[in-house]
Amino acid sequence: MKKTLLILIFLVPFAHAEYRVFQYIVKNKITSAKDQPNSHMVISTLNPVSYIAYHGGSSLINIDLMRTWICPGHTGQKLKICQSPYANAIVETAQ
Repeated sequence: MKKTLLILIFLVPFAHAEYRVFQYIVKNKITSAKDQPNSHMVISTLNPVSYIAYHGGSSLINIDLMRTWICPGHTGQKLKICQSPYANAIVETAQ
């Protein structure tokens, strides 16, 4: 027990968090008005299965995964999601 506690105390300062971010095109399966867009882009930390389940199920929406990336840190305290590394690559290529 003491040995396990000592190992945990030693490893805690080296722990780090990370999370995955997903970029989707969300398409409505039900079109209610002609002036409303049928699809929009979303950035979320929910995986595809969870996103569909949370937003009404596959009978209401369809999603297409565009990109995914990993961000260091955590999403607590309403922190913003980190920027896509693909956006940085596009800017660097354009210059």
